[in-house]
Amino acid sequence: MPRSIQLNGRGELTHLLSTEELPRAILQKILDHASDFLDIDRMEVKNADFLAGQSIFNLFFENSTRTRTTFEIAARKLSADVVNLNVSASSTAKGESLLDTIDNLAAMKADMFVVRHNQAGAPYLIARHINQVAPHIHILNAGDGRHAHPTQALLDMFTIRHFKGDFHQLRVALVGDVLHSRVARSDIHALSTLGVPDIRVVAPLTLMPSGLSEMGVKPFTNLDEGLEGVDVVIALRLQNERMRGAMLPSPQEYFKHYGLTEQRLRRAKPDAIVMHPGPMNRGVEIDSVVADGAQSVILTQVTFGIAVRMAVMHLLSEVRP
Repeated sequence: MPRSIQLNGRGELTHLLSTEELPRAILQKILDHASDFLDIDRMEVKNADFLAGQSIFNLFFENSTRTRTTFEIAARKLSADVVNLNVSASSTAKGESLLDTIDNLAAMKADMFVVRHNQAGAPYLIARHINQVAPHIHILNAGDGRHAHPTQALLDMFTIRHFKGDFHQLRVALVGDVLHSRVARSDIHALSTLGVPDIRVVAPLTLMPSGLSEMGVKPFTNLDEGLEGVDVVIALRLQNERMRGAMLPSPQEYFKHYGLTEQRLRRAKPDAIVMHPGPMNRGVEIDSVVADGAQSVILTQVTFGIAVRMAVMHLLSEVRP
């Protein structure tokens, strides 16, 4: 999908739809700006009034409590007016087209749409349409199908940078249901852009996407081998809702071979960090001892996620058509 949809003629970010082909300078600018909203010593997110008087519409065509809540908190901390709409239970369920819904909401003087949709590419369709009918509105992708989840990737990058500093010497392993994970896709693109030399994917063959070598990613089907000497482990949820047919014998069998346990984590570096985009399935992709252990930064990711989403919203709001 062309990067011009995300960038205007001046090279400014007008929509955040994907980390794919997102320039390194903009990616780093977002990470740097997120630091401005954090009190690192207290691990708290600070309030600001940059979006006072602006209206942020959370358009969730796919259910999500965690992501919607963090976007809402981020917008309110910027003093924006927030409108939460579970669109899947309203207009589109009654037969209204997606773009008709967008036109009606645009007429309500929105400044930004945060869009989550179960169909890949839906935010791109909305962005193209908005560029024609209401170019002052910014589109922020909160997850579309199996395609992308850019703000999750950005908060993951912020977390890695906070704990590990420079990206250029890192080994990062993504473990689990990579095939159905929009987080994995977005993380891989962001890690590559930031210069990570060793990106690994660990999954059973049934959950391993094709084309990884073209992306510069090393595939592993053996978890012990994939974790050897890594600095960062990102565990991924089994996305049963996206699977068609039986792709695994059972959750118990999956945990036996691919569950992140304390013993398996010893294959990684002693100071390796453990991440997870949530929600976690304890005893399936990750053991509770690891999830709650000293190397886990999973709850820190949530805090950082608010600051990163504040940074994205503020930077988008400063760009004019």
